[in-house]
Parts: sequence; C-alpha cells; structure tokens
Amino acid sequence: LPTMPPWSAKPAISNTSIPISVLLMKSRSLKQLFEALKPYEDVIIFMVTLFVANYFWKFTFVGDEDGELVTWFGIDVTAPFEFMACHIAQAVYWLVGLFRDTVYMVGEHTVRFEHGGGSTIIWGCTGLKQSFIWMCLILTVKSLKDGRLWLHKLWYIPVGWLCCYAFNILRIFLITLFMEFHPEWFHVLHDYIFKYMFYAMLFGLWVIFVEKIRPSVLAR
Repeated sequence: LPTMPPWSAKPAISNTSIPISVLLMKSRSLKQLFEALKPYEDVIIFMVTLFVANYFWKFTFVGDEDGELVTWFGIDVTAPFEFMACHIAQAVYWLVGLFRDTVYMVGEHTVRFEHGGGSTIIWGCTGLKQSFIWMCLILTVKSLKDGRLWLHKLWYIPVGWLCCYAFNILRIFLITLFMEFHPEWFHVLHDYIFKYMFYAMLFGLWVIFVEKIRPSVLAR
C-alpha cells in the first residue's frame, strides 16, 4: 500500500499548551489582586514615585564634592546649586551666631568654630533634590476626572517647596551646632536622623494633600 508523505501527517498536539480555563483563572486572580490593592493605590503610587524620582536624580545629576561643576545629562547646571549653597551657608552662619559667638565663615560654603568642627554646604545639601521629589509626588497624585485637583496642585507644590527650604536650613543649622563639640555625630545626624526626618516631612505633607485637600475638593 502507498504510504502518506510525511508532510501530510497531522501534527501532534503539544502537551505544553495552556487550557483557556487556566488562563481565565489567572486573569480572575490578577483582577482580585488589583481589587485587593485598590485601597493602597495612593501609597503604592507614592512609593513608586519616590523610588523613580530619587534614582532619576541620582543618575542624571552629577557633581563633585566641591560643587565646582554640576551637570545634568552633560549640561552645566552649576549656577542654581552654587547660589543655594552660598545662601544656605550664610543663613546657617547667621542662625548659629545667635547662639554661639565662636562661629566664623571660611570662604562662601563653610561654617566653622574657633575650637574646631563645622559644616561645609555642598551642592547635595541645597534641598533641590527633595524639592524635585516633592513636585513629582504631588504631580502623580491621582486626580479627579474634571481636573479640579490640578488647580490645588499648583499652589500646594510651592507650599511644599517652602517647607523643604525651611527644614533644610533647620537641619543644617542643628547639625552645625552639634559639630562644635560632637563632630563624631556628623555621620549619624546627616546620613540617618535628619535624612529620614526630611522624607517623613514630605510624607506628612503628602498625606495632608491626599487625605484632606483632595476629599474636600471632591465633596464640592
């Protein structure tokens, strides 16, 4: 008897194919997961925005410790950082001088004490990074369909900038005061305590906007 050519044979059904019922079950499971996470939607957006904004800044703004050159995607953006560093150093010097008569300025960025210790304000101490992150946090807050919330974002973002400015000067002022007699505390104060207090303040301002201002706009 003649045999059928090999190309006419029916292909074998793969055992690795996924049944439609399994796909539907996975789809329902994902839908249930999204529904379960719905109450935490704002917090999830906050955390993702904080992470993305932080690392976007970290990998796009590049500067040396002296702050002589700060670049963004290779573009020289030193001027605003230099201006803020000098301004903050002068403000901190004036505030410390209200409590200690042993303080003096070295150059435009350094506040020192006669007995040693002090602080040098570099480009990373200007608070501009936190101001950028704050703007991103408010811009990504879920808005109302009619756009009413955007008007409130426009005035609340500058309010946050003022808070960042005031808190940044306060933290550098307090750190500098400690440096006269406890310079060994710098690492803990600068890299941990005041750093996380700064972000806790941003979170608190964000909570006020999400839990107080947004509902009040929605209720109108």
